[in-house]
Amino acid sequence: MSNAAQFQVAGSRPTPITGFTLVDFDSQQSLQLVGVSAAWRKLITQADMAAPHIQVAAIEGEQGTGKHAFARYLFSRSPLAHSSFQRRDAREWLVTDADPATLAGFTFLDRVDLLAPPGQGLLLGVLKALQDRPAGRAILLASSQTSLRQMAGQGLLLPDLAFRLAAVRFAIPPLRLRREDIAPLAQSLLERICLRYQQRPVLLGPGTLARLLQHNWPGNVRELAAVLETALLEAANGVIRPEDLAIPSAEDRPPEPHPAARPDNLCLDAVIQQHVQYVLDLNKGNKLRTARQLAISRSTLYRILGNESLLAQ
Repeated sequence: MSNAAQFQVAGSRPTPITGFTLVDFDSQQSLQLVGVSAAWRKLITQADMAAPHIQVAAIEGEQGTGKHAFARYLFSRSPLAHSSFQRRDAREWLVTDADPATLAGFTFLDRVDLLAPPGQGLLLGVLKALQDRPAGRAILLASSQTSLRQMAGQGLLLPDLAFRLAAVRFAIPPLRLRREDIAPLAQSLLERICLRYQQRPVLLGPGTLARLLQHNWPGNVRELAAVLETALLEAANGVIRPEDLAIPSAEDRPPEPHPAARPDNLCLDAVIQQHVQYVLDLNKGNKLRTARQLAISRSTLYRILGNESLLAQ
């Protein structure tokens, strides 16, 4: 979809901008995907081609790049567009609802790159079962802040899991690599923010857009939205000045994201205990429910919690 907008800068004539826009009517806030760069247009083209046919896919991108919004874009163009859209934390979903027999609709699993080895094995089992089901009943999207294939190459992810998830892969480029999208994104975000605060449209003062273009945006679109919202509250007379932008200096910027690291103790017993403790925490200490979800007896659960090795049995 394309639309035309007017990006107004105080003291200058409006500049027409064309972009791709998605409005998510299912949420209380509109979510918009906007971009004019070649990288963004290529990504949208790939999404439009793949959405009617995918069953499993991966969306990769740094924090704040808009993976959830992009998943909803794919959902809106999928055969399941009139079904439910579920966004779930991958770790929680695997120990509560990951039953391939009942999986239906459009499921967006967040942060599969954080799965421990036992969770990776569970997800691999779900994907193997899903491939035997008729297409069109369930679609599974997995999000990651790092490349799943690179994680597999580094020994951080099961190779078979990485290959299955990333056979269809959408890599959202960071905002610093598509700076031509900053102006239309800022326009779209300001429209949303003004609507939320019931404010009249604001203008960017001289030098404001230039400062937006100079920033590296380690937090990507999410950071841009936060900066503009703060600036709107600081703006005087409906004009956002460069000094209204709460853009951190270089020394205040957060570090670049790093791939998920292995646990310090690679002993299999330690990995099992870590996963069991995670499931127990999810169940708020309920040992009976924890044992059922792990498909083990309560006596086995107590042995694991007592640091007794299962490998010696």
